[in-house]
Amino acid sequence: MLLVIDIGNTNVVWGIFEGSTLIAHWRLATDPKTTADEYGVLCLNLLARSGRTPQQVTDAIISSVVPALTGTFDTMVETYFHRTPLVVSSDMDVGLMLKYANPKEIGSDRIVNAAAAYHKYKTDLIIVDFGTATTFCAVTATGDYLGGVIAPGIGISAEALFARAAKLSKVELARPKTVIGTDTASSIQAGLLFGYAGLVDALVRRMEQELGRTCLVIATGGLASVIAPETTSIKRIEPLLTLDGLELLYRRARGTSSATWT
Repeated sequence: MLLVIDIGNTNVVWGIFEGSTLIAHWRLATDPKTTADEYGVLCLNLLARSGRTPQQVTDAIISSVVPALTGTFDTMVETYFHRTPLVVSSDMDVGLMLKYANPKEIGSDRIVNAAAAYHKYKTDLIIVDFGTATTFCAVTATGDYLGGVIAPGIGISAEALFARAAKLSKVELARPKTVIGTDTASSIQAGLLFGYAGLVDALVRRMEQELGRTCLVIATGGLASVIAPETTSIKRIEPLLTLDGLELLYRRARGTSSATWT
């Protein structure tokens, strides 16, 4: 089995693959203060509840945008799974030409998402990842990673609103019945949900104008299923795109012929 770990700023999403099939996955809170032993115990407990053992894990790969936790999870995997994980970086051959001015600045999650989406669709793409930040990545049909957009995530915006406005209380991120809210809660929900849908559509439109062509727009990330239906631009939702991408990149790094994409 292959252990895949995506370390994000808010959550650590990890799972296990048998072949190219994701058979289980979990979500943990990201906390730089949590030790390798603490994360190890959590992972082993969750793995045991799925009826599997760490001895079944034969390989591992990590994507991380939290440098303080990269070493923590590297140590955790070596200590509790007895494997040395492959860590994703811009130096890897990911099947794309990275046209960014400084490829080392690209978050590994963006690289993984772009590689996975391109491998699956082989067309002009815009990948929107609804995470701590909302990121947009442009990939051409010929496999060029051009760059993209980074905007504050909807969670960050909501927390800032609640923190700065004394009379506003936290609300569930859910679709209100109308855009014009009839109470404070529904007014906030409309602003967050429909406002972010508008942000996505406007940025996609501008990106396509610069590219001079329309693109297939794919959404991923924890809130993709909530926001994507309110947009007009997003055509596919791939909630586990990053985990799928990690499995693909592992096979490519190890020279598996089925992962030779270009």
